Amino acid sequence: VQLQASGGGLVQAGDSLRLSCVASGRPFGAYAWFRQAPGKEREFVAASTWRGEKKEYADSVKGRFRISRDNRDNTMYLQMNSLKPEDTAVYYCSARADWAPRSNFWPYWGQGTLVTVSS
Repeated sequence: VQLQASGGGLVQAGDSLRLSCVASGRPFGAYAWFRQAPGKEREFVAASTWRGEKKEYADSVKGRFRISRDNRDNTMYLQMNSLKPEDTAVYYCSARADWAPRSNFWPYWGQGTLVTVSS
């Protein structure tokens, strides 16, 4: 099982950015994005069932971020709009077999990709 995240970068407040995560190795029941800001604990950002029928977002990103997946190549996305400096963090994609979006245990992780939002 491999998850490969990419798409981070330096943007200005108000800009948009799309993160990608390519999944390989086995089918999953759900996938998610988490983030960890400097000096803070990792936090949940968004999750979706593999087929997309259920989605959940952290209150801090609701209405600005959108989680999705491309069925053609098992690439997961996090579209981030109206970015704020407080969105600055290392973002991680993750996956699990079942739907438990707020679980503390996600068995599969990609490497992080850094998003920096300047004011």
